[in-house]
Amino acid sequence: MVQLDFFPSRTLTLYLARLFVVRIFAVLVMLVLVLMMLDLLSTSGEILAAEGNGQGELWTYAGLRIPQLIQRFLPYSVLLATIITLVTLNQNSEVIAMKAAGLSAHQVLAPLLLTATIVAGISFAFNERVVTRSTATLKAWEANDFGPVPEHSGVKANVYLTDGNNVLSASSMTGSGSAITMNDVSWYERNDAGIIKHQIRAPRATYAAPGWKLENAVRFNVGNATTEQIETLTVGEGLTPAQIDLESIDPDAQSFWKLSDSIAAYEAVGRRTAELRAKWWHKLSGPLSSILMPLLGAVAAFGLARSGQLFLRAIIGMALGFAYFVIDNAALAMGNFGGYPPFLAAWAPFFLFMLVGETVLIRTEE
Repeated sequence: MVQLDFFPSRTLTLYLARLFVVRIFAVLVMLVLVLMMLDLLSTSGEILAAEGNGQGELWTYAGLRIPQLIQRFLPYSVLLATIITLVTLNQNSEVIAMKAAGLSAHQVLAPLLLTATIVAGISFAFNERVVTRSTATLKAWEANDFGPVPEHSGVKANVYLTDGNNVLSASSMTGSGSAITMNDVSWYERNDAGIIKHQIRAPRATYAAPGWKLENAVRFNVGNATTEQIETLTVGEGLTPAQIDLESIDPDAQSFWKLSDSIAAYEAVGRRTAELRAKWWHKLSGPLSSILMPLLGAVAAFGLARSGQLFLRAIIGMALGFAYFVIDNAALAMGNFGGYPPFLAAWAPFFLFMLVGETVLIRTEE
């Protein structure tokens, strides 16, 4: 059987990959369990405060929250598993044995890089099929103050719309087209200077063709600090259902392909798509960050364990990995505000730290 020069023997490749996978899984389970317990400690009071909620709703919350934690902390798990695996191999002189057999540093890392690539592919599929759906449901449930979980697949949370100088916001929205219903609605009337004149709150709003009908509304006059009860009121006549469908897009709750359609719809009407485009690119670069972790943590593999620098090397590898996540989040935030082009916001940290990892590896070993 022909072996690629980049990989060691089949036996050694499987051995290293198995060690790596076990440690990734163990670290991920540990992180998710600890963070889930901390999350429940801070959120369980709000969940149980809703009428009729009990232990079942706590399990429901955990089931919706765990996919988000897996998505966020899987790359961290790959980083920590890389350092643990390589430090263990170094302490047991297995790295020295592999080097003595003629393997280069890149060949030692090849099984880990291959495993991380497979993990990245699984992460992308998991995000597309599970995380987007759980995120949409959890946001809608939180917007409903942890009442009954909305069953409508089109539920959206924290809707924010503008009609000229005025603003319409809703904690949640169901339906589409003329069947849209918004809950916990606030309408802010502002003057030309952007100062709020009236704030109108209502439990729900429906499409009135044109405008949106508020029921049992309460109007607060900012000028004289008085309130007025209004049975029905129509606001936002410039807001159409089609505009609201566009305005209420949540990129975290949409899959890669669905978000592509949403971006195309925005561009068709001349809307700004920089934020959505940055999130679209990050749906690819985010999972692929797992591939960087063996490269950034590789500094822990090489150098004599008895030299006393093994712990320092592990700290350096950890620092490089966490620096990537900090810069990645900062670049994505800059992309959302238009400071960076979308492609650069999503991919610049990835390629930058790929070069950093290669440089550190070559300078310390090759």
